[in-house]
Amino acid sequence: ESIGHMDSDDSDEPSLLRFMCAELTRGYFLEHNGAKYTERRERVYTCMRIPRELERLMIFGIFLCLDAFLYVFTLLPLRTLLAFLRLLTIPCCGLGGSRFLQPAQVCDLLKGLIMVLCYSMMHYVDYAMMYHLIRGQSVIKLYIIYNMLEVADRLFSSFGQDILDALYWTATEPKSRKRAHIGVIPHFFMAVFYVFLHAILIMVQASTLNVAFNSHNKSLLTIMMSNNFVEIKGSVFKKFEKNNLFQMSNSDIKERFTNYVLLLIVCLRNMEQFSWNTDHLLVLLPDVVMVITSEVMVDVVKHAFITKFNDITADVYSEYKASLAFELVSSRQQNAYTDYSDSVARRMGFIPLPLAVLVRRYFHLFSYSGYYCTYLFGFILLNSIVILGKSCRYVKEANMEGKLFKRQTAQTSKQTPKKSSSETPQSTELKHRATNKDLLEIDRFTICGNRIG
Repeated sequence: ESIGHMDSDDSDEPSLLRFMCAELTRGYFLEHNGAKYTERRERVYTCMRIPRELERLMIFGIFLCLDAFLYVFTLLPLRTLLAFLRLLTIPCCGLGGSRFLQPAQVCDLLKGLIMVLCYSMMHYVDYAMMYHLIRGQSVIKLYIIYNMLEVADRLFSSFGQDILDALYWTATEPKSRKRAHIGVIPHFFMAVFYVFLHAILIMVQASTLNVAFNSHNKSLLTIMMSNNFVEIKGSVFKKFEKNNLFQMSNSDIKERFTNYVLLLIVCLRNMEQFSWNTDHLLVLLPDVVMVITSEVMVDVVKHAFITKFNDITADVYSEYKASLAFELVSSRQQNAYTDYSDSVARRMGFIPLPLAVLVRRYFHLFSYSGYYCTYLFGFILLNSIVILGKSCRYVKEANMEGKLFKRQTAQTSKQTPKKSSSETPQSTELKHRATNKDLLEIDRFTICGNRIG
């Protein structure tokens, strides 16, 4: 018995052979924690869906920006002409109402006048001198300049629409209210000065990009492209809510559309220098494709990891698209409170006036034959109709049709307010402040604050 007991003790002692046998035959069951692994699998599927959903949002947003941009060259001149004719016929036809011009007509006249003045001022800016001045700088200086221009462009875009909105409201504010502004003329000169400076800023950006394309070594272009990947480091490790992601998506749409326009300017300027030789276009095409591809890759990776780290589903991009569509449809209503191009500027930070002044300065639009204007006008109408139809479908799919009627009813009730006799001045002031706060939130997040919050 003692001998058997000693044999059993020896078999229970740890040994290398027993350890290897245990490791080779050890098992485990994933279903014991199935919820965790299911969540991980859904995260993988979400990352796989991000490129498709994000690019759908990007394409829709880019066409919205394109519609607002082409509006400046086609419909805005016609609306400005009609408003000007209305202004000329007032002494003959009489007032017929309390206003000389409707608020929308006043805004159209102001926009047209700003475009004419800024375009005239841009003739005094020498593009060739600016190009050679930038080309003479070192690569490191140009890289720093390009980064500073990107920051300045974002600051100009964020504050520029406030300057324009202040001008529009100052010019159309009801006269019965107490004057609390510095006057229409100072606001107008501020707006002209802003559009002119922003147009010069975009011109310097285009010149820097042109230098990068025309340099013998592509080191500057490579450095500028690597700057896009810095966005990944600065974004993916931050906490994002749905509203913050919506703002970043709109900023990415604006940035991508602006880059496309700048690339188009660079290509056309180079083609013009080489007498529209298609062989030179084939030389530029690989660099253009490389820049666009890097931009798309950075956006996809950035959004994929942001949604992963913050547990946001890919369906949120459909909600963002529905919010943009809702804003477009609501701006076409009878009681709309803003023009469509201005709503795009507030939402995405894309202000079409400076870019339109620059494009008009680079390429003498409307100096060609009438066929060019006809084709452009037909394209903007077709684009507007298609975008509006898509927007109506997205609003219907998101079940947001009822909010259109609610919004219209709310605007009607605001036009005929009823003031209670029991309200004190202090309570009225508090309500006024609360209303202003709500308007600011709606202006910042549109319907997204109610739809997604």
